[in-house]
Amino acid sequence: MADPDILTFGCRLNIWESEAMRRLATEAGLEDAVIVNTCAVTSEAERQARQAIRRKARENPGMPIIVTGCAAQLDPEGFAGLPGVARVLGNADKLRPESWRADAAPILVEDIAQVRETSPHLIDGFEGHARAFLQVQQGCDHRCTFCVIPLARGPSRSVPLGTVVDSTRHLVSHGYNEVVLTGVDLTSWGTDLPGGPLLGQLVRRLLAQVPELKRLRLSSIDPAEIDDDLWRLIAEEDRLMPHLHLSVQAGDDLILKRMKRRHSRSQVLDVAAKARSLRPDIVLGADLIAGFPTEDEDAFARSLDLIDEAAITWVHAFPYSARAGTPAARMPAVPGDIVRRRAAALRAAGERRMQDFMRAQIGHEAEVVMERGGIARTRHYAPVKPKGHIAIGAIARLRLSGYQEGYLDGDLV
Repeated sequence: MADPDILTFGCRLNIWESEAMRRLATEAGLEDAVIVNTCAVTSEAERQARQAIRRKARENPGMPIIVTGCAAQLDPEGFAGLPGVARVLGNADKLRPESWRADAAPILVEDIAQVRETSPHLIDGFEGHARAFLQVQQGCDHRCTFCVIPLARGPSRSVPLGTVVDSTRHLVSHGYNEVVLTGVDLTSWGTDLPGGPLLGQLVRRLLAQVPELKRLRLSSIDPAEIDDDLWRLIAEEDRLMPHLHLSVQAGDDLILKRMKRRHSRSQVLDVAAKARSLRPDIVLGADLIAGFPTEDEDAFARSLDLIDEAAITWVHAFPYSARAGTPAARMPAVPGDIVRRRAAALRAAGERRMQDFMRAQIGHEAEVVMERGGIARTRHYAPVKPKGHIAIGAIARLRLSGYQEGYLDGDLV
């Protein structure tokens, strides 16, 4: 008998949820099964999940497959009809112990819009990861015109501060030196809690109450919602990593308006400038969508130019993917070949900026956390191949001595 095999698609939040499900499934006595945690952000992510399910059914005939996650929430019957699928669990049901009992229904998909609670679970470890991920927020109250995630995850819900502190202590006690706070809309944390605290307060109190935590990192944040407390921590708190990943999506104001985003191009530039004025060594990442409906060449050029103007080091660019039920899916589409070309151009610009940053690190010393596969990550999230042994999860100091094929070289100091 073997523990469940878990395939995880999509975001860091799914990584956390997969580990929570591993624990629930094990406690329920589920063995020799496959759990597929799906993503619905793009049609490609959904296609990959369906492909993986079919492959697992061929490789392991008779082994039950349990499908969950955002794509399963939106199309439970479609996933239930795939070969080998024994059960489909919605996003709320997958974190409930009773859903993993042998007598649970084949399809358990609650109306996610009615869900108001979060599902805190203490996670001991993350298979294949040297850093820990911690869900502090779930769902989204905004309605960007391209996004199905509010339909798949429901309204914004926050994990109470005390629970976040307890979970962080638990992770640190299990050997994690770095924790990544994650959520669907991380900067909306606290708006549904008594008193309406903001993300900066959570970060401040977490760092104060868990002094043994060495490194704290934030997942993607909205440039329109960085509160004053968080700005102060960016400036003053060394344990908060000098790396912000911004949910930007476009660099043209009209496209941003059609996306129903809450920021403008100038606000993104202001955030970048303020971050660097408060913490000169900070690096920025950004999500950018290529080929959003109605995007013409001028609008795309403004997104492309934003990479240099905001000095974005880590670019996550992907082609627009129409999702059924979203307003953007009804807008005039950009031809597919143009969308792919624009996505490639964004990635190329991001690659150039990343390489410039990496080469500028040569000759400097850097503190890293050792990951699996012989790779370590600096405080700025740069990947390094250390020379010499470092235990997985340990923090070490390296002198960066070279750059090749996407990685820095590092010698132990």
